[in-house]
Amino acid sequence: MNQSRLTLYGIIAAAVLVVASQTFYVVDQTHQALVIRVGEIVRVVNAPGADDGPGLKVKIPFFESRILFDKRNLTQETTEEEITAGNKERLVVDAFLRYRISDPQRFYTALGDSKTAEARLEQRLNAALREQLGTADSEEIISSKRGALMAATRANLARQAQTSRLGIEVIDVRIRRADLPAANQTAVFERMRTARLQEATRIRAEGEQKRKEIVAAATGEAETIRGEGDAERAKLFASSFGKDPNFASFYRSMQAYEASMGQGDATLVLSPDSAFFKYFGRGPGAN
Repeated sequence: MNQSRLTLYGIIAAAVLVVASQTFYVVDQTHQALVIRVGEIVRVVNAPGADDGPGLKVKIPFFESRILFDKRNLTQETTEEEITAGNKERLVVDAFLRYRISDPQRFYTALGDSKTAEARLEQRLNAALREQLGTADSEEIISSKRGALMAATRANLARQAQTSRLGIEVIDVRIRRADLPAANQTAVFERMRTARLQEATRIRAEGEQKRKEIVAAATGEAETIRGEGDAERAKLFASSFGKDPNFASFYRSMQAYEASMGQGDATLVLSPDSAFFKYFGRGPGAN
């Protein structure tokens, strides 16, 4: 008899636990919940604009179920996909989406539960990437234009989320990796290297041309200044020669000395009292 009672009590306790587990549930601050009854949403808990906040909640056991959604920022990653760029080059792209569930009711209606939603969001992200990256060359995707392309992809997904009433807020879209398939890497990198060498050669040629123009202009200006100086010198000499014939004779003799002995490779055999040495030891104007 006692054993039968214990068995009965055990059955009752188990039934109470099952009913309690089907009746009570907890929603913490980081989650939001939907209560579903026969496929219909009957209550939203701890979501933006919802009347019911976090804490211990009650639902009708066996007739109602609850689905939890995270309120924090979420990450949806994509598997590596081959994407054809605008220049027909193929790239292996690995990207991710950062988003937040802003309306769990719309999110569930449009995308289903969390597991189903992940697969559908990945499909949408891949489609948006293919559409956007197909407008750019592979070199732009790998380097210079990546930021602008990601901003355009994020804007595209944000528009889809709004028009399709997905119940999410798109925060960011990023390419984690964009590489050429192994078979194409060598050829493409060689083409990029050749293009950079051609660009360097062009810039170097422009610099050399500019240098020549600057040197030619400076040379012309120097010749002009030198000509003006020579003219002024000739003017001063002419003025001096006219005022003092002896100075003129002295200066011409000095020029003759310079022309004859300045190079150091000529031998002259002259008498010390020759006319060539007229001014040696005596100043100009001596007779």
